[in-house]
Amino acid sequence: MIASPDLLTVFSVRFLRFAVFERAGLAEGSLVLEREPRASGLSAPTSYSHSTKLRAANKSGTFVHPSSYPDVVSKASEWLIVAGGCVFISMLGLSAYWEPDIRWLHFFQAWMYVATIVLAHRRNRWGYFIGFSAAGLWIYANLFATTFFFNGLQQLSHWVHTGRLERADLLIAVPAWFSNLLVVIGCVWGYFQVPTRSLRDAGRLLVSFALTTGFFALDMALFQPRYLGLFPRMLHPHLP
Repeated sequence: MIASPDLLTVFSVRFLRFAVFERAGLAEGSLVLEREPRASGLSAPTSYSHSTKLRAANKSGTFVHPSSYPDVVSKASEWLIVAGGCVFISMLGLSAYWEPDIRWLHFFQAWMYVATIVLAHRRNRWGYFIGFSAAGLWIYANLFATTFFFNGLQQLSHWVHTGRLERADLLIAVPAWFSNLLVVIGCVWGYFQVPTRSLRDAGRLLVSFALTTGFFALDMALFQPRYLGLFPRMLHPHLP
């Protein structure tokens, strides 16, 4: 009795499949074949599905496609914002612990960074604009309108050379400044990952800057009016 061509095809494919699995170190049956119906009613394997190949390969450890991992690059901007925002909020809290009279000022200031983290996590462009405006203003002010950051660098240098830390309340300006820099980088990076961008985003950025700066100024006016002198100095920037 002679087997039909279809039966021979099925038998040949099963034998080849067994040989391939044995050579790759996979258990037979761990990879499901996609078949297309033929006119005779029998089916023959034609192609492997992409997701099925990935599952089988992951089990065997022989091959892992990059698309099977989360997109680390797209998450990097979010992690920069979260890390920078959390560090700066911690520095605000530590400073407020040492100086009780600025607690309400720092409490409301921290909310701009909370809003940035939450909105950036949702890939909302307003989060990037708020974070860039708030953190960028803080970086700018501490370079050109106040000596807080440079005093912190001096304390860090003194600590490294002598082993004695005299003013921890000034030293925290260093991690605070660099944490804001992380927020700015994360916001810029995150914005350029937004699928749709337009010239109107420039207007949104200006609105965000105006609102965050106004909020910060109101925060100072209500709780620490002595800091309002920073704003005129920011209009005439100079390095100390």
